[in-house]
Amino acid sequence: MIPLLSNAFFPEEGGGGDWGVGWESAIWSPGEARRPILQEAPVYYPNDEEFKDPLGYIASIRHNAQQYGICRIVPPASWSPLCPLREKNVWECAKFSTRIQQVDLLQNREPMKKKKTRKRKNRSHSKTGSTRRQPRSLGSESNTNSDSSDDKFGFQSGSDFTFAEFQTFAKDFKELYFRMKDTEVWKPSIEEIEGEYWRIVENPTDEVEVLYGADLETGVFGSGFPLESSSPKASTLDQYATSGWNLNNLPRLPCSVLCFEESNISGVLVPWLYIGMCFSSFCWHVEDHHLYSLNYMHWGEPKIWYGVPGSHAAALEDAMRKHLPDLFEEQPDLLHELVTQLSPSVLKSEGVPVYRAVQSAGEFVLTFPRAYHSGFNCGFNCAEAVNLGPVDWLEHGLTAVELYSKQCRKTSLSHDKLLIGAASEAIRALWELSAVKNINSINLRWRSFCGKDGMLTRAIKGRIEIEEERLERLLPLVQLQTMDKDFGLKDEQECFSCFYDLHLSAVKCQCTPGQFSCLKHSNLTCSCEPENKTVLVRYSRDELNTLVQALEGKLDAIEQWTSKDPYNFSLNRRQHNSVKQDSERDGLEMDPSMKNDSLSGLLREQNHNPKKQCSSCSDDATTSYASSHSSGKKLFGVDLSRGSPAVRQNGTFDSEKDLLSTKVSEQTLLYHVDPLSLGSIASGKLWCSKQAIFPIGFRSRVKFFDASSPEITSSYICEILNGGLIGPLFKVSLEECPDTKFVSSSAQKCWEMVSHRVFEELATKLNPGRQDLPPLQPDTESINGLGMFGLLSSQIVQSIEALDTNRQCLEYWNNKLKLKDECVTVKGPSGSSESTVDMARSAVMERGQCSGTKVATEEEHANYSSSNTELQLVLRRLLNKADPEELRIMHKILCSGSTSPEWRIAFATLSQEIQRKV
Repeated sequence: MIPLLSNAFFPEEGGGGDWGVGWESAIWSPGEARRPILQEAPVYYPNDEEFKDPLGYIASIRHNAQQYGICRIVPPASWSPLCPLREKNVWECAKFSTRIQQVDLLQNREPMKKKKTRKRKNRSHSKTGSTRRQPRSLGSESNTNSDSSDDKFGFQSGSDFTFAEFQTFAKDFKELYFRMKDTEVWKPSIEEIEGEYWRIVENPTDEVEVLYGADLETGVFGSGFPLESSSPKASTLDQYATSGWNLNNLPRLPCSVLCFEESNISGVLVPWLYIGMCFSSFCWHVEDHHLYSLNYMHWGEPKIWYGVPGSHAAALEDAMRKHLPDLFEEQPDLLHELVTQLSPSVLKSEGVPVYRAVQSAGEFVLTFPRAYHSGFNCGFNCAEAVNLGPVDWLEHGLTAVELYSKQCRKTSLSHDKLLIGAASEAIRALWELSAVKNINSINLRWRSFCGKDGMLTRAIKGRIEIEEERLERLLPLVQLQTMDKDFGLKDEQECFSCFYDLHLSAVKCQCTPGQFSCLKHSNLTCSCEPENKTVLVRYSRDELNTLVQALEGKLDAIEQWTSKDPYNFSLNRRQHNSVKQDSERDGLEMDPSMKNDSLSGLLREQNHNPKKQCSSCSDDATTSYASSHSSGKKLFGVDLSRGSPAVRQNGTFDSEKDLLSTKVSEQTLLYHVDPLSLGSIASGKLWCSKQAIFPIGFRSRVKFFDASSPEITSSYICEILNGGLIGPLFKVSLEECPDTKFVSSSAQKCWEMVSHRVFEELATKLNPGRQDLPPLQPDTESINGLGMFGLLSSQIVQSIEALDTNRQCLEYWNNKLKLKDECVTVKGPSGSSESTVDMARSAVMERGQCSGTKVATEEEHANYSSSNTELQLVLRRLLNKADPEELRIMHKILCSGSTSPEWRIAFATLSQEIQRKV
């Protein structure tokens, strides 16, 4: 017997306590090794091209790899991200918590109620350690239980360490245990460590305790991958900060179902870190909601994994109950606690297939839905893990929530919300492919999930069948009512009995207004008669049928579903597409020489259907898109729908003079902005203007001419970033090519840069090889930066305003019209006043600039008034004739803002009256 940890290694802290484990003794017994003989899980080696698309690559290996439960993915040699955790200030200063694992008790232990009063030798607990709250979700390795109660076995809290301290601790432990200090050359092989580990677990002769830094929240402690904010200047880090294989980005990649979860659930959507030492373990478990998981090892000694395919999950559970009956009798949900191992050799003897993988530094391990997995570490290492939800996961997720309901187990996600969000996004993609002809890789991938036998269509049909079957049992007796639009969206509602998610339907009774049940447990809510109960449904049966038909590809159903509630559906499109932000202000500003450029006719389009012509930037862009793309597009006077213009032999265009002087159509291209994330309100004068509020983290998507190929339109992502002292930074990037990005301190300048790039690309295509031609001179009048971001859209504006409950954005709110006596003045930040008419005129001017409508100039208004006083007198004479109801309506219209339907109607009516009387 040898001492593993000397007292000298544990300095006294404040007169008592230590680093968590005290004296222990054990001996390595190589002759009694219990190494299981297992088949290796498959290993995949993507090339550079395959590695660009994480979800696409995982889909390509799924059919073969899923039958093993786990697999290893070795990145190309070109992929080698630096780990910020290795930086000195983190390595030597940042501390993480640990847990004490009693390795010899992971399989062979008595139930707590029968446990004899056996005292672990000399173990003491850290004074700084604390019991960790059981998270709601699971990570990729383990969510090790830290319950300190006497009636439940768990992992107790250990001491806090820095990386440097834990590396020394782990090194000393391993050297002492395997007697490595006797020689400077020899060290145990992976196979020898594995054999000894399972000897300790299956047939322990000594007490062996180790520490594990498990389930460390990267949102608090920090990630091992570079983040956008951590690499402002290092271009070499940019590819890793934005990479889809960066686990901070992976869950919300386009075409991932988890895009539609708005909360950053720790361990599911936000990665967890795992700091291991020799023998530290993660016990048999499946991921929360049977999700996929991806684990990346940043550095260190290998991690050994064992996996069981999801098709044999029930067989593993039966085998564990058979061999550990007393533990399961005491704790039926034992597998949820992640504190129990069972040798792979025992599982194999019960006919359960088990596969082995050895993960080295720089490699990924992927686990598949409902695939049980476990393992341990061979020495000091650091890994990071997160969940992911491709569309093929949906059928497994439905199985999970039904199982959770039977077990009365709480959920972490609203499965139905993710399902409907994914279906709506797929239908939107189908619409864009058919009506707009917007062919891109993301839309095509969504389309691949649709069709009568598509996996998304099947998932929707399966869920609807379950819902209809349960509804049919209740409908003859209970009332049916459409639930409130916001029901359960902010605070997810769950069944009071089984915790089933109530996103699609819920049952309530008059006697218990605040209590809801699922359709299965409506009889348990109370003893009232069924007539007193109401079934709340989010969608009618006809609407769900429309949903299915749209996924199957029926055009009328596609149009009907996309127009049903476009704002809410698009708001759920939280696809993570982070890109590098420049930190130097000079790099964010537009070139001064561009400020006076004339960008006239940036976006003009021929439109031969006057009935569908919109006179303003309508929020209902479905019609706008359909009509605008059905006609010939003109950009800077060039008809892009007719292909490349004919070029003379000398490289110039036919009718060149006519081309350069072409007056483009008066119809501006209508754009539709999809909000992706509303962000959060920031205080300070820089974070708003009179026209708009600029929330940190706001993201939207809008279509515009492609900056590289202006003959086509592409999606741009608009973002508002935190620029620190300089306030908001506005960033616009091509969704399909995030490296094409434009950043400025104003939304207007940002979009002027985009349009200038488009203009330059077009000029290059029009005048190949010609350096002697005069440059085309565009004009900025046809583009509105705030409008392109969506910050002038009435629905987006209302949602952002709702975030500012404390009215922090003073300049914006002060500019909102208020009725005071008969004439309203609004105080600006400097105390100056603006008349209502001036602000109304300003708003109309902005609206006209956004829509392409000709707006009167100051000279033209001079005939009506020459001063603010005169304008106020005119308004007083007009308002004196109005009754209180008419004044109230006028006040409502003015307060609604220039982007609202009410304002547009009022402005159009006023214009008609002026024309009629003139």
